Amino acid sequence: MTDILTVHEVRINEEIDIVHVRQAARDLAVSVGFSLVEQTKLVTAASELARNTLVHGNGGRARIELGRALDGTPTLRLAFTDTGPGIADIDQALTDGYSSAGGLGLGLSGARRLADDFDLDTEPGKGTTVTVGFRARRPARG
Repeated sequence: MTDILTVHEVRINEEIDIVHVRQAARDLAVSVGFSLVEQTKLVTAASELARNTLVHGNGGRARIELGRALDGTPTLRLAFTDTGPGIADIDQALTDGYSSAGGLGLGLSGARRLADDFDLDTEPGKGTTVTVGFRARRPARG
């Protein structure tokens, strides 16, 4: 269980919004002492999932939650939601190298590897929500 301390919502309707998602996630991670490696994993996953939301989901939103686990460990949870076509074959979409848009095919599978927690909720014709969670590995500051 995590106590939610701060919530940021960012609309994803154009390329520049991907930058806004990345910056909001990084700023929160820095504020609670995530290491540079942890920040890099978080921002990479945020960037990939924001791009998927824009390209495959025809836009949507990102919800970024800063929280603390019961033991006080800082956590960040990012949920990307769209109302696009959904994902017909989840197993295929999570396979490294598979791309429905000609990319490298590492967005979903890469985000899943980078995150501590990963959840994918999709239904063809109804959209997709991908949620990733990250926990700081070192004690929080002050």
